[in-house]
Amino acid sequence: MKVVKSCLILSSLIVGMFLSMDGFSQSFQPSVLPEQYTHEKKLPNGLRVIVREDHRSPTVAHMIWYKAGSVDEYNGTTGVAHVLEHMMFKGTKSLGPGEFSKKVAGLGGRENAFTSYDYTAYFQQIGKQYLPQMMELEADRMQNLNLSEDEFKKEIQVIMEERRLRTDDQASSLLYEQLMSTAFNSAPNRTPVIGWMADLQNMNYLDARDWYQKWYAPSNAILIVVGDVDPNEIFKLAEQTYGKVTAKVVPDRKKQTEPVQVGQRRFSVKAPAENTIIMMGWKAPKILNNQFEDDEPFALTVLSAILDGNQNTRLNRVLVKNKKLLQGVGASYDAVSRGEQLFIISADLLPGKKIENIEIEIKKILTEVAQKGVTEAELKRVKIAVTASQIYKRDSVFGQAMEIGSNEISGIPWKDLDKANEKIQNVTSEQIQAVVKKYLIDDHLTVGILDPQSIDPKTQEANAKAAAHLK
Repeated sequence: MKVVKSCLILSSLIVGMFLSMDGFSQSFQPSVLPEQYTHEKKLPNGLRVIVREDHRSPTVAHMIWYKAGSVDEYNGTTGVAHVLEHMMFKGTKSLGPGEFSKKVAGLGGRENAFTSYDYTAYFQQIGKQYLPQMMELEADRMQNLNLSEDEFKKEIQVIMEERRLRTDDQASSLLYEQLMSTAFNSAPNRTPVIGWMADLQNMNYLDARDWYQKWYAPSNAILIVVGDVDPNEIFKLAEQTYGKVTAKVVPDRKKQTEPVQVGQRRFSVKAPAENTIIMMGWKAPKILNNQFEDDEPFALTVLSAILDGNQNTRLNRVLVKNKKLLQGVGASYDAVSRGEQLFIISADLLPGKKIENIEIEIKKILTEVAQKGVTEAELKRVKIAVTASQIYKRDSVFGQAMEIGSNEISGIPWKDLDKANEKIQNVTSEQIQAVVKKYLIDDHLTVGILDPQSIDPKTQEANAKAAAHLK
């Protein structure tokens, strides 16, 4: 079970979003269109079922995605989406706590779940002959979850410990958490996916039950099956299992609009760490309502890969290799999300280097891009990487299911994914110059500094042991 911070994972942006029809595995014919191997049907209760055929091995990825993530939460119960993800493994009317996982393991499968700003998803990867059992199990807990107070009290302690180990005791995680809450005033993703500790301490099982009853509905979910399957058989199985779940109306989502930022924001965090860290986040646009006419999100995507991606990209080449100012540096941006977005540059300083100089050096690199653009070689490298990542991803039924689910839940239909790749392939240096000049400016900027404090060796050892136990 994982909390996913998608906006910090550049690889998910490149690997998980953009399709390349030219980069198909040899098992697929280049002339085959997506509609010929991907199939969709909506059940009477509102559940969408998407099936992709991949007959290279007798396995299947079975995933259920709920459009219910931390962007749907409100103050007082932050973290409840992730809490319910944990509680979904605590039994139903017919299964005891932990029996779901035991049944999957007994059939030789693997399973897990993850929560992000945008969604909560559950998956099993298993031999195709056991798919009917997986669909029965997952459909059962869509409607018949047993949320007991006793199990909640035990599990909430596990979640609070998870927060302590992965956020409170991790300096870079604390800095990122504060970056989001400082950059955004009202956007719902200003709060961490795992929730604020005070909210977790005050939460009870009724909060989790209310979340379950509110959002876990067929019409608010997408079933995705990828693997060695017959689509018509899957649709029939879906009707026999998920089709029995009662339809219900999901409440309207109230839009939480972020006010316009009118000046630079700065903050610092003191935490035990070895190095000073700087995080710089600029407000940036995203793909809205599946509209691909806007070039800006795609230009920002290519820019992030030009700045970061390997040792010879701009940030690393200049600041790590040549000037030897940093231990490491990275850039990230996510064009696909239900929440607001930042274009982020994060740098770990070498001992003795001044933070003021690093900020100046980063801005120099951005200014050079704004004035001179990027080279054809840089553009070509990124575009080839997009295609190559798709070839690699297509070797995994799980990767294909992830791609479909994460984009569908954020409003990008699977049928339109090739359009996104076309936009990436057509990004120009002039478009990149334009987005740097428009968005990567001080009025849109929030700067966070990690002020490293001394590390207690005993505490560090205790945290390492606790983290191993939690894993």
